[in-house]
Amino acid sequence: MAEIGFIGLGNMGGPMARNLVAAGHKLRGFDVVPAAVEAAREAGIEPVGSAAEAVQGVEALVTMLPAGQQVREVYAGGGGVIAAAAPGTLLIDSSTIDVGSARAVHEAAAAAGHAMLDAPVSGGVAGAAAGTLTFMVGGAEAAFARGKPLFEIMGRNVVHAGGAGNGQVAKVCNNMILGISMIACAEAFTLADKLGLDPKTLFAISSKASGSCWAMLNHAPVPGVVETSAADRDFQPGFAAAMMHKDLKLSQEAAGQAGAATPLGAEAAALYTLFVNAGNGELDYAAIIKMIRGEG
Repeated sequence: MAEIGFIGLGNMGGPMARNLVAAGHKLRGFDVVPAAVEAAREAGIEPVGSAAEAVQGVEALVTMLPAGQQVREVYAGGGGVIAAAAPGTLLIDSSTIDVGSARAVHEAAAAAGHAMLDAPVSGGVAGAAAGTLTFMVGGAEAAFARGKPLFEIMGRNVVHAGGAGNGQVAKVCNNMILGISMIACAEAFTLADKLGLDPKTLFAISSKASGSCWAMLNHAPVPGVVETSAADRDFQPGFAAAMMHKDLKLSQEAAGQAGAATPLGAEAAALYTLFVNAGNGELDYAAIIKMIRGEG
């Protein structure tokens, strides 16, 4: 049993932390939202009053935060985690953030004598609750070996993506593929409907043919085709459109910094910007089909 700190106990971090408790670890948790702290307390997590307190006396710390700005502040800001942690503490950031921020925090942690991993996840809230997340992990091999037993409690697939920041690189590239794929699915199912082809028939064909893709097999944007699709629950989110929008923006920021041409990624980001700005950010990302169809 290890003592672990956890910062960010919201929709993703909360269930991830609870899975660590269920596995027998002792957790100290911090969040700025009182309701999240109370839920953590009820799950057996010891609440603390600050990020610095969360890292004191622990072997490892996990963070799940909204964006790069918060990650920089929590780790490297005044009174932050890096300054408060004992030398050698394993620091794991599972937020999805920009590659530049991830690598900057890695450098600050290394300068203070801490091992650091950037370990964003795929799998959404359902995967966090079920302990079936995919972790894409950047950092040194030795740090990855230390973190892997914790990842295997919170997730099913754990992949070492390489050096500092490469977990974030893998995440934005993966989700750029996902966003582009969902838009393609939305267009195809909309076209099929307008031309009189039943969506179940299109799925039966494309799922076994060259049009098959993960987005369609798991999140087909029409009801009655895939049990795991949000279309069957009025597009209540498994992975919110606002989160897809965030990830696509990160992919385009990374593409600009790297000088990489991503025309389909740029178009996907633009379409999700329109969709989210129209007030649809809390719907599932598959609900983009509503805009493709001209609904609302």
